[in-house]
Amino acid sequence: MKVKFECPCCLLNRAYVETKMATENPEIRLQTLIEVMRVFADNFTLETTPAYMGTLRDRQIKIATKNPDPFKKVKIASNREALEILSKAIDYVTQSGSSSERFRRACLISIAGNAFEFGIKDYRFSFDDLPKLIEKAEEDLQVDQILEIESAARHADNVLFLTDNAGEIVFDKILVEELKRMGLYVTVAVKDSPVSNDATMEDASIARMDQSADKVMTTGADSLGLITSDCSREFLETYSRAGLVIAKGMAHYETLTEYSLEQPHALLLKAKCRPIANDLNVEIDGNIAKLL
Repeated sequence: MKVKFECPCCLLNRAYVETKMATENPEIRLQTLIEVMRVFADNFTLETTPAYMGTLRDRQIKIATKNPDPFKKVKIASNREALEILSKAIDYVTQSGSSSERFRRACLISIAGNAFEFGIKDYRFSFDDLPKLIEKAEEDLQVDQILEIESAARHADNVLFLTDNAGEIVFDKILVEELKRMGLYVTVAVKDSPVSNDATMEDASIARMDQSADKVMTTGADSLGLITSDCSREFLETYSRAGLVIAKGMAHYETLTEYSLEQPHALLLKAKCRPIANDLNVEIDGNIAKLL
């Protein structure tokens, strides 16, 4: 998905939020935003994706503030809050009556976890929302291709799971375990170094993802979504061999919909902004399970 009319304002708002987290020095804050706007001016075109521009923004903020992980405290809190409510999410899945229902509910929990997001214009999230988000996961589902995703999984022998945010990765573990129960080899990929509040190896360790997945690796990049030109050769080889790719979050939607895909891709996300919602013909906050 290419940038839309609303994207420049939202990207800059996120820069403002992130810069405030990165440093308390008002002069550095202002200079950082000036440099971010310069990056936007030099690189913004109608043909780019929001995720690409967000990647350039975040790299510039880290350089200008000398803070390698502006969302560090938020990510720690997100993982803590997710772990505290994990038992409720597990109960929601294990109360299912069949394997297909378990898979469905695991997908819904994973999508609910995509709510962990901070700094998107006109989107608000509170940790206190988590119980309600789990309870309403089915009700909020506006694009429902979970049966098609389950069929694609049953016809694959291995899955590559592309994670999104810290906190969210704790809920993703439930879906990874369901995929393992189906007999699939599951590789989970996180970001190589901090970008926004996306999960890294540190977050995967906190979620104990290595106890569920067959392999946990990085994309080799700090890009939002999947920008293949930034990724490592090892990751790209794993990606090319995947029988099914499950990708979490809006940035993966923005980037993957720009590629010619060779294998099925399941996109699990919440539509947290107007451009994504319009592109999918859903309401903002709608849950999405779409197979490409």
